[in-house]
Amino acid sequence: METRTHYFASPGPENTESTLKAAASRATELGIRQVVVATTTGKTALLAAEASADWNVIGVTLQRGLWEKYDGLDPEIAGRAEAKGVVFLTCPHTLMGAVDSAIRDKLGGLPPQHLISHVYYTFSQGTKVAVECLLMAADAGLLDMSQEAMAVAGTEYGADTALVVKPVYSHDFFSLAIRELIAKPR
Repeated sequence: METRTHYFASPGPENTESTLKAAASRATELGIRQVVVATTTGKTALLAAEASADWNVIGVTLQRGLWEKYDGLDPEIAGRAEAKGVVFLTCPHTLMGAVDSAIRDKLGGLPPQHLISHVYYTFSQGTKVAVECLLMAADAGLLDMSQEAMAVAGTEYGADTALVVKPVYSHDFFSLAIRELIAKPR
């Protein structure tokens, strides 16, 4: 099988439109309808919903404790996205940012989830975030676990990474399979 992977010269939100276009094209070819999108303000989730009317979009936000440091979900944007069928999920991060981060900050050391995260970072920040958001959506019961999903995320804001993934629950993490790399920064 031959597929196309889109590589961007640099990471960042300027790649969002191209990433979503590539993800929508490949999702259509594969019959994928469930799409998990990392979103801070809701904008990327809204853009994903606009990229394909066939998608069931799950917008995974930063956990609430980080909304003071980063932008939180914008109610106006979220409302527009929800009108297009987007479901938003806000919960603790599976790989980085929950109790394991509190232990690291208080006692030192590197929790196992952080080691996994840093390995994904060697591909791109978006790869780590895409996998993490997919696990969060699975654990929340928002995915059909018998179907592949498209996972879309990025570096800071926007989207620059898209993956085709066989979803699993976080307790079965090592059965997760990234089946295709659709887009990523070089």
